[in-house]
Amino acid sequence: MKPWMEWDARLSEKLRIDNGHIWLKKGAAVFAHSGDSWFWLLGLILVGIFFPNFRRLAILYGGLILLLAVMVLGIKFSVKRQRPQGDWGAIYRRTDPHSFPSGHAARATLLAVLGIGFGPPLWGIALLIWAPLVSLSRVALGLHYLSDVLAGALLGALVALLSIWWFG
Repeated sequence: MKPWMEWDARLSEKLRIDNGHIWLKKGAAVFAHSGDSWFWLLGLILVGIFFPNFRRLAILYGGLILLLAVMVLGIKFSVKRQRPQGDWGAIYRRTDPHSFPSGHAARATLLAVLGIGFGPPLWGIALLIWAPLVSLSRVALGLHYLSDVLAGALLGALVALLSIWWFG
């Protein structure tokens, strides 16, 4: 297992944006933050309030985001893999020192697959483009290893597919 973890760390380090590329780093930060759970939960609350026809869907999405967060945290506190060393993302490093799996990658993939399953096609396609950008931005900014985001994306896709099967 140790050789695999070392390979993952080396590959993840190669994907990191160095401090010399300020605009690239700022762009990655926008994508990284766009996957924050509070952002999506607030948006879903607003959708539920202002678009009553989508209230049930907003409640479903919000409930699945919360369920997925509990699952991710359970895994994180079982595995206890430390985040890569770095200086970006102090709030994430303080509030959640564990990196495996990536909650942002799980959430982004959950939303993308749900968008394909339940949403209009254009919305689903936009989310399918957005989800990998959120996931890779987390590695590029040094908050996660590549395996963290792959595991998170797999978990998010699994929860979404089971939800589409169950509620579809």
